[in-house]
Amino acid sequence: MTNILIIGAGRSSTSLIQYLIKNSATYDLKITVADVDINLAKQKVGTNSNANAITFNINDADKRREIIQQHDFVISMLPAFMHAEVAKDCVEFGKHIATASYVSADMKALDKEAKKKGLLLLNECGLDPGIDHASAMKEINAIKQQGGNVSSFKSYCGGLVAPESNDNPWGYKFSWNPRNVVLAGHGTAQYLENGVLKFLPYNRLFSQTDTITIEGYGSFDAYANRDSVSYKEIYGLENAKTMLRGTLRQQYYCKAWNVFILLGLTDDTSKITHSDKLTYTDLINSFLPNGTGNTKEKLKNFLKDNWDFDIETMLEYLELFSNKKIALPEGSPAQLLQALLEEKWKLQETDKDMIVMQHQFEYTLPNDKTKVLKTNSSLVVIGKGSHDTAMAQTVGLPLAIAVKNFITKQFTAAGVQIPVTPEIYESLLKELEEHNIIFKTQHL
Repeated sequence: MTNILIIGAGRSSTSLIQYLIKNSATYDLKITVADVDINLAKQKVGTNSNANAITFNINDADKRREIIQQHDFVISMLPAFMHAEVAKDCVEFGKHIATASYVSADMKALDKEAKKKGLLLLNECGLDPGIDHASAMKEINAIKQQGGNVSSFKSYCGGLVAPESNDNPWGYKFSWNPRNVVLAGHGTAQYLENGVLKFLPYNRLFSQTDTITIEGYGSFDAYANRDSVSYKEIYGLENAKTMLRGTLRQQYYCKAWNVFILLGLTDDTSKITHSDKLTYTDLINSFLPNGTGNTKEKLKNFLKDNWDFDIETMLEYLELFSNKKIALPEGSPAQLLQALLEEKWKLQETDKDMIVMQHQFEYTLPNDKTKVLKTNSSLVVIGKGSHDTAMAQTVGLPLAIAVKNFITKQFTAAGVQIPVTPEIYESLLKELEEHNIIFKTQHL
């Protein structure tokens, strides 16, 4: 029997937990779901005899280490910054660990010892990062097997709201951590364009965007995501002149979000006290230069050519000019904005979310190196409801399948790994297709 500890029973854990419990008898698995909220953990576990729920406090080091020692494989669904202590405990006690998060410096530091002990530290095995790696590498290796050379690779992904549930002008509802959405893009994105290294600072990130079209679903805004350049070597694209990974939002979202950035409403470093004495109109006004007219007129003058009808419609939907009271007694501008958005962008009980992803390849083949071929590989997944979301499916299922595949010895690996090798991604993608997570390839 393999004892699996899942830390974190939040929204993104749903499909992960369901998959492993469903397959527990077949593969002789014992599942423990641990969360600070025992009721949430019990809800996710249900009545299956091969699973149980426990209370877990990441900050109780002694209890955390005791629980980890009792299991063979740990899956951390905690916020990314919390993985480090769990991973250190796992390596110390000889336990495998998997996460859906980006490989951190702390995780990299454990690579040597993990390899020495034969331990798997699997990361970036969720949606983005995760499915994007696996599906991109499948296409890249297929091109290479023909003797081809990839000159340009672009990859885009977004967690959005399904068309049938899209009832607000932003085209967005929360299907994952709202804080991550509000703080998205902080820092400087870097990518490669026609052989030139490009840096895109946060203050320009949402105004310097591209438009991406997904057949049958329309056009989307795309903005650069984090560090794209580091994946050039990971993907084996040393000859590529263009390398870009980006995030997708519904069309016109980015120009409206840029208003918040220009105002300073996404700042998370300062506190506004007694904010419950203010309205959101007061908050907007406090960030604007002195001028004549009401708050909306001042904002128009501040934005100048950046103001248009779409932006006005989106801001009015959020009731930013209606003297709506702020509920939080204090908070950073980002926290106050988040509180409003959690109310206005809530995924309702019958709402469905949507995952969209597209890889764009440009390459040449040896029989005609002057002809540039273009291929798009696209994925659309629609959720089943507010609890069984597309986000939960595409984050949780890859991780669950990869863990099961490792336990059943469908692949062997040690140290820090992400799903870019055939032994990991081939069986992973094949099983994902059984769950209707299927890429469609289009040769342009």
